[in-house]
Amino acid sequence: MQLSDTAKRLLDYARPHWRMFGASLLFFILGAAVEPAIPALFKKLIDSGFQEGMRYPLWIVPIIIIGLFAIRGTFNFSGTYVMTSAITSVVLDLRRHLMRAVVKADAKLFTNISPGIAVTKVINDPQMASQILGSSLISVIKDATTLFFLVCYLVYLNWQLTLITFMTLPLLGLTIKLVQRRVNKVGAAQYESQQRLVGTVDDNARAWRVVRTFDAADFELQRFDDEAYVHRRMMMKQVATTSLVTPISQVVAAIGVSIIITLALWQASKGSSTVGEFVSFVTALLMTISPMRHLTDIYQPISGALITARGAFELMNTPPEPDDGTQDMPHSKGDIVFDKVWVEYEGAPYPALQGFDLHIPAGKTVALVGSSGAGKSTVINSVLRFAHTSKGEIRLDGTPIESLKLAALRRHFAVVSQDIVLFDGSIASNVAYASPEGVNRDKVERCLKAANLWPHISSLPEGMDANIGTNGSKLSGGQRQRLAIARALYRNAAIWIFDEATSALDSESESIVQRSIEDLRHAKTLILIAHRLSTIKNADLICVMSEGRIVERGTHAELVAQNGLYAGMVRIQAAD
Repeated sequence: MQLSDTAKRLLDYARPHWRMFGASLLFFILGAAVEPAIPALFKKLIDSGFQEGMRYPLWIVPIIIIGLFAIRGTFNFSGTYVMTSAITSVVLDLRRHLMRAVVKADAKLFTNISPGIAVTKVINDPQMASQILGSSLISVIKDATTLFFLVCYLVYLNWQLTLITFMTLPLLGLTIKLVQRRVNKVGAAQYESQQRLVGTVDDNARAWRVVRTFDAADFELQRFDDEAYVHRRMMMKQVATTSLVTPISQVVAAIGVSIIITLALWQASKGSSTVGEFVSFVTALLMTISPMRHLTDIYQPISGALITARGAFELMNTPPEPDDGTQDMPHSKGDIVFDKVWVEYEGAPYPALQGFDLHIPAGKTVALVGSSGAGKSTVINSVLRFAHTSKGEIRLDGTPIESLKLAALRRHFAVVSQDIVLFDGSIASNVAYASPEGVNRDKVERCLKAANLWPHISSLPEGMDANIGTNGSKLSGGQRQRLAIARALYRNAAIWIFDEATSALDSESESIVQRSIEDLRHAKTLILIAHRLSTIKNADLICVMSEGRIVERGTHAELVAQNGLYAGMVRIQAAD
């Protein structure tokens, strides 16, 4: 995406707030219009006060000067306040759309972006880009309008000398153009380095246990130091490039000012202008240097802000999760059919599922076992439409799932996995997560009791209102797992999926989770994925998978009697 395209998209977000931007522009123009009054006042004071004698009370002079500055300050404050209000509205719109892009994005996004990068792009990038662009816009409006009115006043005083000032403008434009390409290149490299730096910190914040277990603190610090050094080097290159603009522009401006002042002195010596006119002209001319310098310095922050905004828009451009289904399904019995299903992941050497056939009747419990990479998780991902079939069909209650809306499909599933994800908040809010009915405390209590977690919750001073910390950090592993089961119970879905739900638990916690599974048998359709065969031995059907296919199927007793792969797995675990 080109920076010009990024600027156009930002303008699209600014357009709904044009009234505030217009009001801010008006305030800045009114403030800038006061600027020429200051040198004009000096002219009046010098010509009438020093040469002709004072024709008005002396006390009115400070009142006029203070009043002019007060009026200018009021207009500038009003313009800044209204402009900031408009900018924060733009930031709000950007963040909302970015968050929507993340929540609705296709699952492929989360294989290419870390949580830390996503946070930066949603929270920091819009704020930083909009603030810098807003400050730059304020500076451009204030300085450009001030410069305009001062130049108009200079033309009024002496148009011949004023025209000479325009001789320096082409040279200033050439300077900025030469710097522009270098700033864009270095700025993009600096932004990418910053994203890698954020990713490094995010890795260490999420995997701090792994880092310390592997005694990898020095390794991670070195990795951070290397990237931080690259980031610093890119920043210094950017500063070195942009810093050249100011001294060059100042030298060019000084050349023009020196020529003009010399000519003004020559005209004054010839009697072509009064002392007041000379002082007023020089004062106004010197007042133009500051806004000119600000305008020449404005390109670098604008370029950096557009590069940052471009990163945010790239996230916003992420394709949303496909949702082409049109049918709704208010209720489900829980009958699932996989009919010769093939699933192929991009870049994988072979399909994850190859002609997968399976019928899971409503209310039955089916277990999937097999070695890692056999395709068990792909079965779950495909029925939830996180992975898409290339051939074959999956039907829920006889309806192809591709014809269902995603929300209509997923409302009938409750998933409890090994990697439990909980939300910072109370126990009750986690159990009733995203429920349309809100938090029903009686129902929360029933779910916590059913998940065998109520004895612990009732012992807490705050009960179900106790905060569980970031991702349930205040709970043990077994408690987190049971809280996830309570959350799924509150959802009251027709189909439950237990994906390695007991693999990280101790024996006591595992037995409690197994009891919860047994309580659900025949009341719900259960899909169990487990390496621990003790979790699934009571299933109605056990499917042994290998290379995306079912190679054995039957009950526990039937598979043991076959003396095949499953029987071998039983013997290995029995030996352990």
